[in-house]
Amino acid sequence: MTTLVACSHDTRSPAGRAVIARIRAALAAAVPEVEVREAFVDVEQPEVADVVAEAAAHGPVVVLPLLLSTGFHTSVDIAAAVAPHLGATVAAPLGPHELLVRALRDRLAAVSGGDAGHRPGDHVVLAAAGSSDSAAARAVERMRDLLAARLPAPVTVGYGAGCAPTIPEAVAGARRAGARRVIAASYVLAPGHFASLVEGAGADLVSAPLGDHPAVIAVAAARFREGAAAGRIPQGIVP
Repeated sequence: MTTLVACSHDTRSPAGRAVIARIRAALAAAVPEVEVREAFVDVEQPEVADVVAEAAAHGPVVVLPLLLSTGFHTSVDIAAAVAPHLGATVAAPLGPHELLVRALRDRLAAVSGGDAGHRPGDHVVLAAAGSSDSAAARAVERMRDLLAARLPAPVTVGYGAGCAPTIPEAVAGARRAGARRVIAASYVLAPGHFASLVEGAGADLVSAPLGDHPAVIAVAAARFREGAAAGRIPQGIVP
């Protein structure tokens, strides 16, 4: 049996851990033909390298990054965990993906009564975790383009770390540009450090993290199947 290693960034937030556990459970239901195991790339245990090594001794392994863009964790931590094992491969991270627009729009609608990004004077800030990896910034910009194509309001990007502008800077920039209402679209998976940064950035409204939205689970299942079919490390992820 193929093992799907659902690898996420750790969080000390109990609410965040619960959300990631729900994502794994929903993913296991979406791809019942595989065994889904948890792994992490930072503080929490078990570490991805240990999980991959154990699973690879028994059959094929696909590591699915439960991350919204590429970056250090995919290109270094996860790639290094997979590299020693011929039967292991890495799927692409969840974003950017057209289906995630549906999740973002539903979260925006939930926080605004359905009119976020549609009221005159609205400005949406796509609030991402951020990374010093330029490929991660390009991935977020692509997600911005996908969201902007579905909203009449201007959409700009703010980052929690790693690159500019920061989320507070993006919110302030939207107000300088004349926005009457600034809505932060949380482009994070779960409650935790980065979700708190979004909440404290000064926007008028802040959407909830994407969590286990059905679109997130559909993307995760698709990424797994693509990775399993390719049987190789996707372009841009170098061991």
